Amino acid sequence: MEDEPPSTDSKRESLWQRLKNRLCPCRIRSVEQTKHLVRHAADAEVFPVSTAGLIDSVLDFHELRVRDVMVPRGQMDVIEDSATLSDILSAAIESGHSRYPVIRANRDEVIGILLIKELMRFFADREEGGDSETFDLLALVRTPMFVPESKRLDALLAEFRLTRTHMAIVLDEFGGVAGLVTIEDVLEEIVGDIDDEFDVEERVNIRQQAPRRHTVRALTPISEFNAAFGTDFSDDEYDTIGGLVSNTLGHLPRRGEVARLGSYEFKVLGADRRRLHLLLVTKLDFEPTEEGSDDESEGQ
Repeated sequence: MEDEPPSTDSKRESLWQRLKNRLCPCRIRSVEQTKHLVRHAADAEVFPVSTAGLIDSVLDFHELRVRDVMVPRGQMDVIEDSATLSDILSAAIESGHSRYPVIRANRDEVIGILLIKELMRFFADREEGGDSETFDLLALVRTPMFVPESKRLDALLAEFRLTRTHMAIVLDEFGGVAGLVTIEDVLEEIVGDIDDEFDVEERVNIRQQAPRRHTVRALTPISEFNAAFGTDFSDDEYDTIGGLVSNTLGHLPRRGEVARLGSYEFKVLGADRRRLHLLLVTKLDFEPTEEGSDDESEGQ
């Protein structure tokens, strides 16, 4: 049986599609074309440059993963399940967070999330001379949300909104705790850094994790790093230790990359497409030299 000829409607639709394609040559086929159009609109003062920046951030947002913005495991402020009311109060005053992961044996065993506002009635009872022995931390913690570090940020933001959750525990590919992420971390990728009243205070840029190992914020001034480690890195060209590491590698580092400066190894713990966030600094047992590197290569 012969095939039926195409209907008049399909011919008309095809003709309309071809006509539309011919009369509308400015079709957008990529994100880069969209960004170009946004920049052109900003230059023409269709909307402010600040709005163009927000649109650019939104266009890049879908490519970001949780691993790009999370707080690494070593930087997590946590509360142990055996903590007393006074212990928690001291921790909240020191760090200023409104939520804390509650752990049992170690940081791989997160049993819940504690909201500091849940403790207000206990503080009020204590001020009035009430009995603080009725305090039960485990009765106050909320079930934690766990997300893989490969999860897209746009999907995470949608999940945060759907579940009305503000914090999630990030798991690595082996099921261990890799860090945590908050809704603020996600939103900052669109609107930039969001500082609150606690961020006005000086942040801790350098934290010791082991006798020869420290986590260092990338924005740490080189002068502060030199004072803490007894080094003499120059700050003539770069002001921050992150800038120095980026210059050493010759590009904006990615998470996991390693650079060596003098007798120190710098491993990137946190970075995104626009900036470096956190470094793991390890003191080496030796200072690499050009001659030593050649010998090692020959031995291999």
